[in-house]
Amino acid sequence: MAIMHQQDKEEKFYDSLQELEALVKTAQGAVVDKVVQKRPSPHRRYYVGEGKLEEMKTIIEEKEIELVIANEELSGGQARNLHEELDVRVIDRSQLILDIFAARARTKEGKLQVELAQYTYMLPRLHGQGAALSRLGGGIGTRGPGETKLESDRRHIRNRMDDIKRRLKQVVNQREQYRENRRKQQLFQVAVVGYTNAGKSTLFNNLSKSDSFQEDQLFATLDPLSRKMKLPSHFEVLLTDTVGFIQDLPTALIAAFRSTLEEVREADLILHVIDAAASNRDDHERTVYHLLQELAADDIPMLTVYNKKDLIDEEHFVPSSFPYVLISALEDASIHTIKQETEKIMKEQWQYYRGFIPEENAKSLAKIRQHTILEKEEYHETKEGYDVSGYVDPQHPVMKEIKEFHQE
Repeated sequence: MAIMHQQDKEEKFYDSLQELEALVKTAQGAVVDKVVQKRPSPHRRYYVGEGKLEEMKTIIEEKEIELVIANEELSGGQARNLHEELDVRVIDRSQLILDIFAARARTKEGKLQVELAQYTYMLPRLHGQGAALSRLGGGIGTRGPGETKLESDRRHIRNRMDDIKRRLKQVVNQREQYRENRRKQQLFQVAVVGYTNAGKSTLFNNLSKSDSFQEDQLFATLDPLSRKMKLPSHFEVLLTDTVGFIQDLPTALIAAFRSTLEEVREADLILHVIDAAASNRDDHERTVYHLLQELAADDIPMLTVYNKKDLIDEEHFVPSSFPYVLISALEDASIHTIKQETEKIMKEQWQYYRGFIPEENAKSLAKIRQHTILEKEEYHETKEGYDVSGYVDPQHPVMKEIKEFHQE
């Protein structure tokens, strides 16, 4: 069920409703019917008006509906009153998203973050929900702490939340150590971000030739994955996949997943993947930019990757962001294009060098091969050494070797 407010643009409203359907499908549910009402503001008691409520009772009875989902966040009172009137379980969009996250979290950190977000969401809504919560069975909106009779003891919940925060702090410290190790190794880091279902994981898999979970579902990736990616010059960078962004992501979830999303802040380059065929592509772009801003990652160099070109008319395609590439994540040629563009952006940020390395300095040559984009390496028998040229990060320790052999 959803309310269209006077200020809502019709197209945006129905896109949001379509997204809710996709969320239900991802949670292994089936949409039986949709109820839409135009109102200046939600009904304080029932969210929808009383006339619409009677209409919903009939639909629920006739179609044997087991669950009602609101497209906006419900107050505890609204959810309770709807449950009492309709005699079926009632959840909102936020609970649905939290439920999907609960089902998809794989790592210890991911599971703890989801549990914390669920408690944060439920705590202010505990009052008077006892009967409804204690009768929850299985199904959408009941995974995680929903099954543990949340209303029984507020103090117990707060203690559990404190415990989770302590455990998360340890995990976050471990993550910071991993980051520190990566910094020491001076690996160039590329983060793949984008609106959920834009094709990030498919692209990540094909760029790194890995097999991270990929499916036509929202939030297919919850835990950040990192893999090496080889560029055309054979230079290796670290590629990280991230959780998909979405409009109206529950605040509790953004807060809980902040440490995971902060992987993006460590990146030297962001690949922003956009579904070029999405009807509300511009809204998706804005949502991602807004979240990057919140993460203080909006000043990192970015390559915009418009994906799913096979689903659009390329001749009439107009990009909103630059630099950009228009690709299909399933095509080898597109994967090569992204790698070329990534390398091109790196060269623009880095410094050109050329020099001669005597063959007795094999150790220096090995470092230059590993830590720079090597464009030329020629052996000269008469000079007994190598002419080299390429691009280097001016902040990298390998600059010490390059300065030693640099030629103007």
